[in-house]
Amino acid sequence: MTLHAVHTIGRSVAVSAGDVELFTYVYRPDTPVLESPKPYVHPIRTLGGALVSLFRPHDHVWHKGIAWSLPHVGEHNFWGGPTYVEGEYVQLANNGSATHHEMTTLEADGDRFVIGHTLGWTSQEGAPVIEERRALSATVVDAFTWALVFETTMTNGSGATLDFGSPTTKGRENAGYGGLFWRGPRSFTDGVVQSPDGAGGDELRGTRAEWFGFRGRHDESGDHSTIVIVDDQANPRHPPQWFARTEDFACLNPAPFFSEELALPDGESVSFRYAVVIADGDRGEEGSALLAEQGRKALR
Repeated sequence: MTLHAVHTIGRSVAVSAGDVELFTYVYRPDTPVLESPKPYVHPIRTLGGALVSLFRPHDHVWHKGIAWSLPHVGEHNFWGGPTYVEGEYVQLANNGSATHHEMTTLEADGDRFVIGHTLGWTSQEGAPVIEERRALSATVVDAFTWALVFETTMTNGSGATLDFGSPTTKGRENAGYGGLFWRGPRSFTDGVVQSPDGAGGDELRGTRAEWFGFRGRHDESGDHSTIVIVDDQANPRHPPQWFARTEDFACLNPAPFFSEELALPDGESVSFRYAVVIADGDRGEEGSALLAEQGRKALR
């Protein structure tokens, strides 16, 4: 199935398969400063057209589809909203931004499309913190499945060592979120969190695994969709601990800084790669494992 794209120059790239817009990558958003402006992927749809992402929900307005979001980078908050400090969340003047610099790649090759660009991460005051090279590639797997590969290399340009962490590394138990974060539709609440070792719910949060999935159901149609995220074996801290929720809302996040900070000296770089596999239907436990294998193939 051939992929095609519409580039709204200076704003976003929308990638479609046939009549279905699979996703829009907003690389230059108009996000308020307190939500830590950064690129995001939304809306995201299955090949059958079912919406599998949520934008700016009232409970956490800084959640935007899929985004590379980091709550603790030294003193900076690139997640959005308040910062966890000494047992409570406090709104500080530390909401940084990840700003698009240059588009480096826009390539279509049949059933694959690649977007690449550079970004600058700055403090709320505008001081340089990180330089980033990022790529997103979309591939059609079969008639019901497609995969999005997210790749990033971040270089510390702050002038000092940066410690990447989470609320858990700052003292909040089992709240190790940070990294590639997916927020699912409202109707996915109370859906099924799928791990390689079995299905469950919020009790799986903090589990280490190569991949995690989410099996949810849509309002109106009653149809199901399955999302699987695969961590690349070369990523730091592989396999990661997972921040996953279903009881209050649906989310998946392979969190490399869940319970231990990662120190990045000035001038050095760190890279991460992930595959997000998006499928129509409830694939069950065995089917989710097969989707994870498709994610591994996409990463290769």
